[in-house]
Amino acid sequence: MENASIVCEAEGLLEAPLVHADGSVLFVDTTGGGVHRWASAGTETVLGRRRGIGGLAAHADGGLLVSGRDLAYADHGETNTILAPDGATGINDIAVAADGSLFAGVLRHRPALGETAPPSELLQIATDGSVRIVADDLLWPNGIGFSPDGASTYVSEYAASRVRILGGDGSEVFAEAPRGECDGLAVDVEGGVWVALGSGGGIARFTQAGELDEIIELPGRFVSSLAFAGTSIYVTTAGALLRLHVGVAGAPVSDATIPTGRTLG
Repeated sequence: MENASIVCEAEGLLEAPLVHADGSVLFVDTTGGGVHRWASAGTETVLGRRRGIGGLAAHADGGLLVSGRDLAYADHGETNTILAPDGATGINDIAVAADGSLFAGVLRHRPALGETAPPSELLQIATDGSVRIVADDLLWPNGIGFSPDGASTYVSEYAASRVRILGGDGSEVFAEAPRGECDGLAVDVEGGVWVALGSGGGIARFTQAGELDEIIELPGRFVSSLAFAGTSIYVTTAGALLRLHVGVAGAPVSDATIPTGRTLG
């Protein structure tokens, strides 16, 4: 495994890496605002003026699904709200299932003010626009991923420093952070679950059975999220976008096909 290399640097807390088909990488600056695109030619701003973004997803129509104070669809610099749950302070991470539906973690506290995270929901928005609650007892839902066979959903509980697994048999603890917290999450083709460890300064890989396989040390004050590009991983941190080769490919990530022309729920 090669050492991590710095792809680009920025002032704020970078989050939500999303690898584009052309090899470029989208990421957000949670504190500074906006969605940005890195490519070999440099970095450009795709969407400005939106702060607190915790997740990005590609839509089959060509635009982006963007979290933050609500879930919005962004295209050519314009955004429209898709989902704003009653009483929520925002939407955190999001992920697309193989069928094109979207999973979204709901925030019901204000992290920047130091509020304690109450139990909150993981929602699924189906391709027909219907919304269902997948779980309602998550402590600060964060990174979301799916097993290669689609039978299980993984979700980080940041405030509990653990990953839950949701499936046909209900919900249980899949793994606990060896240090730091469980933030962004990605799954590989072998069923391994890779988790950004927040203040733990690295990423951890857990086997399909939930056993700790390895910890990769990374530079940076805070490691927020990660995304596969072939057998490499792009990692967002406080101040930088990193890339490293890990020798295993990520599970395929689909484009969302949920409705975008109206508010749902």
